Amino acid sequence: MKEYVDSRFSKSVRRATIAIVAAGAIAAQTVYARASTKIVVVQPKDLPELARQSGEAMFLHDTFEGKTFLYIEQNRGGRLVILDVTDPAHVTREGSVNLDAAGPFDFVSELGERKELVHFRHSQNDAALNLHKADAPTLEEVQGLMSPGPTMPLGDEGFTVTRRADAEAGASARAPRDYQVVDTADSKEPTLVFTVKQVREEITNDETGTTFLLANDGLYLIRRPIEESDKWLREMEYND
Repeated sequence: MKEYVDSRFSKSVRRATIAIVAAGAIAAQTVYARASTKIVVVQPKDLPELARQSGEAMFLHDTFEGKTFLYIEQNRGGRLVILDVTDPAHVTREGSVNLDAAGPFDFVSELGERKELVHFRHSQNDAALNLHKADAPTLEEVQGLMSPGPTMPLGDEGFTVTRRADAEAGASARAPRDYQVVDTADSKEPTLVFTVKQVREEITNDETGTTFLLANDGLYLIRRPIEESDKWLREMEYND
C-alpha cells in the first residue's frame, strides 16, 4: 500500500538529532519540551486547539501564495484540519473541512501541483484531494485504480501508477512508534531532550528543517531555528 506511508515515515530519519525507537522499547517517562541553540520542541498544548488530538495521517502542501499548509486527517477521514506552518515559530489555524470520506485514508503522492492522491485503507479504493482551493479541499473519485503502487505525475495532465502485488506491505508502517529526540549540538555527550510516545506518522519540511510528529495525543513540532533563519536569509537575498 504505498511505499506510500513508509516513505513519509522515513523522510527525516537522516537527521542526526532524531532517533526512532520501536514502540515499547523505551521506559515510560514524562514528555517535556526543552530548547537548545539547535532544537526547539513544541508540544500539542502550545499549538492551535485542532492540533491537540490524534489523527490518521498528514501531509504538507505549498500554496501558490507562498504559504505552507499542514493537512491533518482526523475522525477516521471525516475531517481535514488545515494549519499554516509557513513560520514554525507561529503555527496558526487556517481552518478545517468535513469530508465525505468512506473511511480513513493515506496520502499517497502529488498529482501535479494542486491535487494529492489518497488511498482508502479498508476499501482499497482511491480518490484525489483537490487543492485548487487550498483552504477548502474536496475529495474526487478516481475510477479503476485498485491497490496502486508508486505514482509518477505527468505534469498537470495525469499520472502513471505501478501496481504492486504486496500492496498490504505498507500496513505495518502505520504501527505507532516511540521517538526519542536527542540533542548533539552543545555537549560532547548526546542529551535526551524528550520522548514522544505512539507516533503514527512523521514528515519534514526541508525548507525550514521542521519535523512534524503526529502522535496519539496530538501534533508535535521539532524546530531547528538555524535552518529557519537560513530560509529567511535566502528569501531576503532572492527578493533583493
